[in-house]
Amino acid sequence: MTDKELKNDLKDGKEIAYKTLFYKYYNWLCNYIYKLSDDYALSEDIVQDIMIKLWENRKTINIESSLKNYLFKSCHNQFLQHIRKEKIKLDFLESLRWDILYDVYSDDDILEAKVNKLHKLINELPPKCKAVFMKSKFEKKKYREIAEDMNISIKTVENQMSKALNYLREHATCLFL
Repeated sequence: MTDKELKNDLKDGKEIAYKTLFYKYYNWLCNYIYKLSDDYALSEDIVQDIMIKLWENRKTINIESSLKNYLFKSCHNQFLQHIRKEKIKLDFLESLRWDILYDVYSDDDILEAKVNKLHKLINELPPKCKAVFMKSKFEKKKYREIAEDMNISIKTVENQMSKALNYLREHATCLFL
């Protein structure tokens, strides 16, 4: 069967023309796409899609070139379209990946900056005030224990803690917004 006869019979809806076309070009087209993609399943999917489209649109398709050229060009274009879709997916996934990494590292960076700022504020406290605060908050000591350790009254511990907390509250408001 010649190309011209195949085209005419295909337009007329003759299944034998479609089967002839399918068996004549299917493996050839699959191998062509496989060489481009290195994925045999993908190459079969693309060729099958083209063959289905050819059958579904047989009455409206006007093939000026040879059937072989038309099929190879159609498969090639379908493969390029697939690559574009995959690139868009990959670009989206890459963008999403960077957004997530940015969020993770940004949150850690923000937290680290807040902790550093808090440590800086603690270091700005007067020595006795700082010592009382550190023993209370970092060593988890009770006021009575702090008073005994530092040889001061419990009232002095309360006053020093009050000073420390007021200073930190006043200067650290930006940390907790």
